[in-house]
Amino acid sequence: MVSTKAVVAAALLVSSSTISISNAFIAPITSTSRSSTSSLNAIKRGGGRRQPRQKAEYVPPMNDAIQQNEIRVSIATKDGKDESLGIMSKAEALAKAKEMGGLDLILINANSDPPVCKIVDYSKYRYMQEKKRKEKAKNSKATEIKEVKMSYKIGDHDYDVRLKAATKFIKQGNRVKATVQFRGREIQHDKLGVELLERLAGDLEEMANMEGKPRREGRSIGAILTPRVEVVKAINDAKRLKEKEKKKAKAETMAKRQEAKEASVAAVGSDDNDDDDEEEEENTIGSVLDGIDLDDDDEDDDFDDDDMDASLDELLGGSSKMTDDLFA
Repeated sequence: MVSTKAVVAAALLVSSSTISISNAFIAPITSTSRSSTSSLNAIKRGGGRRQPRQKAEYVPPMNDAIQQNEIRVSIATKDGKDESLGIMSKAEALAKAKEMGGLDLILINANSDPPVCKIVDYSKYRYMQEKKRKEKAKNSKATEIKEVKMSYKIGDHDYDVRLKAATKFIKQGNRVKATVQFRGREIQHDKLGVELLERLAGDLEEMANMEGKPRREGRSIGAILTPRVEVVKAINDAKRLKEKEKKKAKAETMAKRQEAKEASVAAVGSDDNDDDDEEEEENTIGSVLDGIDLDDDDEDDDFDDDDMDASLDELLGGSSKMTDDLFA
C-alpha cells in the first residue's frame, strides 16, 4: 500500500505545477490589458493623433477697443479711394462714424504718428482686404523652374532648339535650369560643359542672368538662368493691360445689357399706353351709341303706315269698301 506521505507529496507537486501554469497564462493577459488601458487613458487626456489647429483670424482694433486718444481719420469714397478728414479725438471719430450710418472706426496703422483709422463698415472692409490678398497672391505667383538638358557634344540644330525653349521659358517669367549631362568617362570633359553653359548664358544675355557659376552635380553640370528685371516688368505690365482690357470689355457688356433692358421696359410701357388709348376710344364710341335711341325708328315706321292708309281713304272718297276691292 502507498503511504500517506507519498500521497501528500504528489498532491503538493500537482498544486505547484497548476499554479505556475496559471501564472504563465495570466501574465500576458494582464500586460495586454494594462497597455490597452493606458492607451485609452492617453486618448482621453488628449494624446494620440491631433488635428492641426486653425490659425485664428486677425481682427484689427476698432471702435472702443482703440486705445489711442488722438488719431488721423479717413473715409472711403465711392470711387474706392480714401479721403482724409484730418486729426481728431477718438470721441469725435466715433461720433462721426455713428453719424455716417453706424459705421465702424477701424485702426489701420498703429505705428504712424498719429495712428491712422478708417471709418468703414467692417464686413465691407474685411471683404475688400480678402479680395486684395487673393489678387496679390494671383499676381505674385511663384515662378517655376524649367529645365533644359543637353550634351557637351550637342549639334548646332539641337542647340538652337534648346536655346529657343529657354527663350520661351524666360519670356514667360520662369527661371531656367540648364543642365549638361555626361555618360561614363565623358565626365573628364567637364570643361566643355562649362563652356557650353557660358555660351547659352551669353546668347540669353539680353533677357537673363546666370546665378553664380555652373555647379557640378554628380555626372552633370548645371546653371540657373533668371529673367532680368526689365523682362519681369514687361511681363507684369502686359498682365495688367490684359486685366484692364478684360474689365473694360466686361463693363461695356454690362452697359449694353442695361441699355437693352431699359429699351425693353420702354417698349412694354408704350404698348400699355396704346392699349389704354384703344380702350378709351372704345368707351367713347360706346357712350355715343348709348345716346342714340334705335327704337324710335319702329315707331316712326308705324306712324308713316297709318298716315298712308288715311291718305288713300281720303283720295277714294272715304270708302273703305272700294279700298278693300282695290287691294284685294
